[in-house]
Amino acid sequence: MKEEAEIWLDYSKENLQSSEILFESHLYNPCLQNAQQAIEKALKAVLIFKRIPFKRTHDVFELNKELLKNEITIDISEDECDLINSIYLPSKYPLGSVLPDFDPDIQICLEVMSIASRVFQQAEIIIDF
Repeated sequence: MKEEAEIWLDYSKENLQSSEILFESHLYNPCLQNAQQAIEKALKAVLIFKRIPFKRTHDVFELNKELLKNEITIDISEDECDLINSIYLPSKYPLGSVLPDFDPDIQICLEVMSIASRVFQQAEIIIDF
């Protein structure tokens, strides 16, 4: 299971790095999309590593809830999960902004990238990557 978890974590790292490159290029929608994917994949990596079954979902709140039920804590709040969840679907289709209530900007990108970095680092520690 560690090998599969490491693959998920590798993909998470690529998404995190991509979000940073996109941010530097002022491409905020795809920056947020990649940061969301980094978080989702890091959480799934931990679930796989800990052999915790989970349903196929992109909902980081649900993924984190599975971890918490198994007494594994990742530092991501419910409000942060809501923010990350608000990014997923709109970022996949050309409906405008990836955020429902406003256009992404430097501040929101920095906030989401910070969450992604924190979640990734904690996943790395748990998996001993």
